[in-house]
Amino acid sequence: EAQLVESGGGLVQAGGSLRLSCAASGFDFVEDYAIGWFRQAPGKEREGVSSISCRDGTTYYADSVKGRFTISSDCAKNTVYLQMSGLRPEDTAVYYCAAGRGPDHTILILRTLYWYDYWGQGTQVTVSS
Repeated sequence: EAQLVESGGGLVQAGGSLRLSCAASGFDFVEDYAIGWFRQAPGKEREGVSSISCRDGTTYYADSVKGRFTISSDCAKNTVYLQMSGLRPEDTAVYYCAAGRGPDHTILILRTLYWYDYWGQGTQVTVSS
């Protein structure tokens, strides 16, 4: 069974850092895959945070996290990371890892929630002020 498992969430003070990990089982991050991080705060829609292509390393960052978050991948080991620094209370949300497969990994595709086929259960990130 194909699964994605997130880890690394927790409670941190504003200005602090966390590193999220996403690991796949039951399938491999071959080059047709792109992996994305999304988040959902209470009462809000799920939104894209950052994504990366296993084919060519193309990355996408939401404007709200540019300069603070860094996505990286070890697709050969079926793992993707999200290093989050300079955390703010507004970053508080459940963070989800997602994987999608296709021939084109444009920025438009990478940031499109409905392009992704597999989703993890999410990990809670709470930033206190």
